[in-house]
Amino acid sequence: MGLFSLSIRQWGRVRLLFSLLCMCVLLVSSCASNQVTNSSASASGNGRITIGTTAKPRTLDPADAYELSSLSLVYNMSDRLYTYAPGSTELKPELATALPTVSDDGLTYTIPIREGVLFHDDTKFDAKAMEFSLRRFIENNGKPSFLLSDSVESVKATGDYELTIKLKQPFAAFPSLLAFSGVPALSPKAYEIGEGKFKPNNFIGTGPYKLAKFGTDSLIFDVFDKYWGEKPANNGITVQILSSGVNLYNNFRKQGVDVAYVALDPDQITSLEKMSKEGKWLAIPNEGSVVSYLTLNRNQKPLDKVEVRQAIAAMIDRELIFDRVLYGQAEAVYSMIPTTFDVYEPVFKEKYGKGGNAEKAKELLTKAGFSKDNPAVVEIWYPSGSAPRSLTALVLKALAKKTMDGMLEFDIHTVESTSAFKNIGKGLYPGFLLSWYPDYLDADNYIQPFLSCEKGSVEKGCEEGGSQSQGSFFYSQKMNELINQERKEQDPEKRKQIFDEIQEILAKEVPYVPLWQSKDYVFAQNGITGVQLDATQNLIYRNLKKEG
Repeated sequence: MGLFSLSIRQWGRVRLLFSLLCMCVLLVSSCASNQVTNSSASASGNGRITIGTTAKPRTLDPADAYELSSLSLVYNMSDRLYTYAPGSTELKPELATALPTVSDDGLTYTIPIREGVLFHDDTKFDAKAMEFSLRRFIENNGKPSFLLSDSVESVKATGDYELTIKLKQPFAAFPSLLAFSGVPALSPKAYEIGEGKFKPNNFIGTGPYKLAKFGTDSLIFDVFDKYWGEKPANNGITVQILSSGVNLYNNFRKQGVDVAYVALDPDQITSLEKMSKEGKWLAIPNEGSVVSYLTLNRNQKPLDKVEVRQAIAAMIDRELIFDRVLYGQAEAVYSMIPTTFDVYEPVFKEKYGKGGNAEKAKELLTKAGFSKDNPAVVEIWYPSGSAPRSLTALVLKALAKKTMDGMLEFDIHTVESTSAFKNIGKGLYPGFLLSWYPDYLDADNYIQPFLSCEKGSVEKGCEEGGSQSQGSFFYSQKMNELINQERKEQDPEKRKQIFDEIQEILAKEVPYVPLWQSKDYVFAQNGITGVQLDATQNLIYRNLKKEG
């Protein structure tokens, strides 16, 4: 996901601002105002499930949704050509009836389309409707449009129930891309194609739930009674959006919500996990392929000097962050590609050590012309709902003050997450702490969205492309060539060699500093069954069931 990943999908998951903990008593007293009052949305025994979250969606339009808060909702109201089997990275057909047939040159994908499917507005689904949906994703030019526009030459219904997609060049991971949460089928009667023509407050798809209400603090999903597939195990879903992790934590403890997911502070997770062992509720940990990282904007001084970016990579002590921020709910990662992929290489560890290498950092800063009397001052921003990032920023600030002899200073700022996701591609932030939740499960998805650039130069950086969208503005023609090569290469060993070279450049140029891979925890009240995440860390609503 994208920008999104916040990434900015894929821009990342919203978490609690640490400073709010200081207001704990005040916030606890306000919890009642955040609990669900609508009877259909309450955690009562009516067969409906109430999900508590702090992730507030910016839009429900898939063509412009690139934050997890939006995509997780779209995912549960929709179907795509392909999906992941729960608990697996294996692709399986959904609105397609089989995996694609691929031409010998790797450019043409022929996909058989499911019959007997209706949209939520009773429009008939067919290959023409799927063509419309994919073309709209590309042509409306929303935040995630590059995921397909970079690869797809044309999309055409070549029969009532046959879709043909032609690529600009071979792309080994393309079928996985068609399982991205943001490329579902949409009703051609409810939407239109045209740049910027989005419908952020509505959703008309083919999925197991229809959108019944989209409010500022809650969404109500009703079961779609004409759904083609297996009906949900519950009578509907209410998503309750809480203002902070503190309120989510207390609402769950008071049984105001049935399920809590995205996002709790690490110490709240520790507390709930401990009480789960006493039988009070269920704790479900999930190993994910989510990378948290620091974006460094090469167009902002002093980060325009590569030595400054390298110095930051050298001085960061991941173990300190784990101890003081994450309570062991993470593991160190030394590349933007997570350890779950066999092409992962710990290139930052090899080049800069495990971290906390202040002497190397000071050498690099001296080389760049900085000193105690002329320090490198770097702004670090983070989304205002994020306790781990708030704490990480504070730890980095304190670490620089303690170890860098005044040569490097971090100036910490926060910004509301919606504004952050809107502005990061405009280059407003020198440094930004973010997470990346994958759009599709291939190492390419941790490289191409971050390091590719369609338009740019060494002098100006990236003006249009993945790295511009992610806020680093990194530009390298060599990197563009390597990304093109790995996307075409079908031989796993040859592809791994290309990823090795890509990661070496990443560690040398430091447009991003990878920090950690975290675990995701879902908490459910006793009697709630079917709690599962899909391979891209979406909570699957349709399997949730309330016993008794």
